[in-house]
Amino acid sequence: MILIEKVNKIYSNGFHAVKNVDLEIKKGDIFGIIGLSGAGKSSLIRLINRLEEPTSGKVIIDGVDITSLSKTELLEKRKKIGMIFQHFNLLSSRTVGENVAFALEIAKWDKNKIQERVKDLLELVELSDKINYYPNQLSGGQKQRVAIARALANNPDILLSDEATSALDPKTTKSILELIKSIQKKLGLTVVMITHQMEVIKEICNKVAVMSGGQIVEKGGVHHIFSDPQSDITKELISYLPSTDEKGIEVMKHKGQHIVKLKFLGVIAEEPIISQATRKFDIDLNIISGSIDNLSTIQVGHLYVELVGNFEKQKQAIKWFEESGVIVEVIYDGI
Repeated sequence: MILIEKVNKIYSNGFHAVKNVDLEIKKGDIFGIIGLSGAGKSSLIRLINRLEEPTSGKVIIDGVDITSLSKTELLEKRKKIGMIFQHFNLLSSRTVGENVAFALEIAKWDKNKIQERVKDLLELVELSDKINYYPNQLSGGQKQRVAIARALANNPDILLSDEATSALDPKTTKSILELIKSIQKKLGLTVVMITHQMEVIKEICNKVAVMSGGQIVEKGGVHHIFSDPQSDITKELISYLPSTDEKGIEVMKHKGQHIVKLKFLGVIAEEPIISQATRKFDIDLNIISGSIDNLSTIQVGHLYVELVGNFEKQKQAIKWFEESGVIVEVIYDGI
């Protein structure tokens, strides 16, 4: 669906915002691109529809390199790429219905069909009763729903979201994410979400790429990134174990007793694996801390445990965990 090959973006002031990025986004993905401020993620998403011109590289959508399109060809291609923004970008002098209709007018829809299409779109985003309201009469969440309706006006195949929930409160953010997820499923969209909020990735995305300094430092399935983050920036963004710090683990260290971090993916997160290990190897497992993350695609469980008992049996238990599909990281080897 979207293939980004060796893309660079260098601004006129010399700032290298996007550095040699390769990325593949498949049809039907809800793909998150996350990073701290200045990571290059907003520049990258604007390259996908050529709101920004890449300095070099290719952006291929459905087999077509859009960097090679003329202005006329690009305008036609953009009709199939909807985009929503952090600050809504609604026209204050137009009603809700007129804001949505504006996108259709620009696309030169038949005037007789515009009103019906507007009603369908507002019903889709659950704002039918606000058709004659003005933006200043709406809440932030309602404004974003109007922006989503407008982005969907031309039946796009791709929906780009540039920090669409960062100006919203947590409750409204959740409702907007649920709406996007519902629309994506109903319309079969490919969605690209730019965000600095790991909660957004966790709530809605199935794939994620982590950006830092203009580069992709890590990418893959959300459950893999959550369960086994590789880069320091990913670990910082996730911070999935807020109640446990290195000092806490340091205090727990006792000679002859392993400390391990166990990570469970999917249904195994619900299995009584700790009690099974205790019975099987006749050792005790003291839980230091733990949590379960309910991702959009899968459950991921995290546990810090201390193994107590026969040292060789502890080693056997660690091996058994690995063979059972648990990701094991030995924090302290008991020596």
